[in-house]
Amino acid sequence: MTPLDLRPRLRAGRPGLPGSATGALMAVCSMSTIQLGLALSVPLLDRLGALGTTGLRLAWAGVLLLALVRPRLRDHTGRDLLACAVLGAVSAGMMLFFMLAVTRLPLGTASALEFLGPLAVSLYGPGRGRKRWTAMAALGVLALTEPWHGGIDPAGAGFALAAAACWAAYILLTQHVGDSVTGLSGLAISMPVAGLIGLLVAAPSDLQHVTWTLLGAMLGLAALSAVLPFILEFLALRRLTTSAFGTLMSLEPAVALFAGLLVLGQIPGLAPAAGVAFVVIAGIGATRAGARPTPATAGPQHDTPDAEPAPTAS
Repeated sequence: MTPLDLRPRLRAGRPGLPGSATGALMAVCSMSTIQLGLALSVPLLDRLGALGTTGLRLAWAGVLLLALVRPRLRDHTGRDLLACAVLGAVSAGMMLFFMLAVTRLPLGTASALEFLGPLAVSLYGPGRGRKRWTAMAALGVLALTEPWHGGIDPAGAGFALAAAACWAAYILLTQHVGDSVTGLSGLAISMPVAGLIGLLVAAPSDLQHVTWTLLGAMLGLAALSAVLPFILEFLALRRLTTSAFGTLMSLEPAVALFAGLLVLGQIPGLAPAAGVAFVVIAGIGATRAGARPTPATAGPQHDTPDAEPAPTAS
């Protein structure tokens, strides 16, 4: 057992939330801490730059998870270690590209574009009615970016879409690693890889202005917006299907808009606000249409209800 073993256990006779409800609560808490941490990171961009801020946050997250979990590499197969390393690279790309996007776009707009990643995951596979939700998501993105005003930064949009592609891969890889590697060892192996990539990308130009005060601030932000949400998402994806997880992630653009309003004073116009609503509705509708069934004759399951239907959003 690792020092920090958060594997879910089923205890007979002890009441509690069902697995899907627990996973949903974890996912909502995760996206809230991520967006709050991102909003708090924006004022540091002038001193450390987008890459320096993200690189230090990822590096601290890797150090914290190594200290908490202390994974043993010899306990895992080479294939599992490779999957963890790829997950770390994808996690780094997701955070680096998104931070580059928010330097050029409002937080809500960048999050809505990034959400196209989990929306694509939820749309993948057989099922009816998916095209109309894709069309609604496209309308939402158009309303958010308002290209007819020429107000969107093309590079910012490109970075946000790159973050979306990384997020889609992150969801699939996180569930795979969570199913293959015991406890939080997979996360504790992948995050140092992400931190190393973040530092290599950021160094040396963006790290030359680092001070002890900034290092302390980045440690706090790493705990809030990297370690805690990654742990929550890692555990949530053991309780939820990727479709259910995609449903919950459809709330993130709205959370980002709210965080941008409260922390950064970014007041959205009517069109961007409507765009967020369209993206949220499209995500919920698409994942409801493609929720994974739970036949009574299902094969052996893991110790968490991984194949439960997507929770309805209220």
